[in-house]
Amino acid sequence: MKFSIGGPLRLAFRPWVEGIENVPAEGPAILASNHLSFSDSFFLPAVLDRKVTFIAKAEYFTSPGVKGKLTAAFFKGVGQLPVDRSGARGAGEAAIKSGIEVLERGELFGIYPEGTRSPDGRLYRGKPGGLARVALATGAPVIPVAMIDTEKVQPPGKILPKMVRPGIRIGKPLDFSRYQGMENDRFILRSVTDEVMYEIMKLSGQEYVDIYATAAKRQIAEAAKAAEAKKKADAERAAQAGAE
Repeated sequence: MKFSIGGPLRLAFRPWVEGIENVPAEGPAILASNHLSFSDSFFLPAVLDRKVTFIAKAEYFTSPGVKGKLTAAFFKGVGQLPVDRSGARGAGEAAIKSGIEVLERGELFGIYPEGTRSPDGRLYRGKPGGLARVALATGAPVIPVAMIDTEKVQPPGKILPKMVRPGIRIGKPLDFSRYQGMENDRFILRSVTDEVMYEIMKLSGQEYVDIYATAAKRQIAEAAKAAEAKKKADAERAAQAGAE
């Protein structure tokens, strides 16, 4: 199914690619990418000859009905693995275990260190648990990847894509074998993650924000809620003034 989906994506959107030679023709490697859009997990595999396995919410594989079955078949076809995210710690451990298994088979494992999509196009702080632990447990090289303009193809909340040409910039592999066996050292995990995020920032040209994207989303939601409350209060005051 990868090739049946990849062909139409390449034909319709004509994504440009730089640094594709940095992805090894064989053997395990971790593709660590920024995350701008739901479509990131489709465009990256579409431009590579090798299969890339990502982690996806278990709900995508268990939804009932015909639509649910089609969705599950689609995600399986593009190489995504289901992970139950009902418990944050359990989800993290399951993702790490799945990533290690993929790499032990000599395959490519795709991961988004930010943990969620960027809410505003900026690059946010990488979470140290998944990426660094998988890299240090397996010794697999980490290849930084920058998705460019994919948020314009499918903005958050939009179902139908726009015909915008996205780009993919792939950096040189990073070797963290010097830290192998130190995956329980939180300072090492932070250092590895920050080094990868710095390389992604250079590739993408994004503004870097040193907070987690989940925190940024909460701040944006709270600001929107406060603005709406102020707007409502202003309208009520204007109505009272008019009545007087």
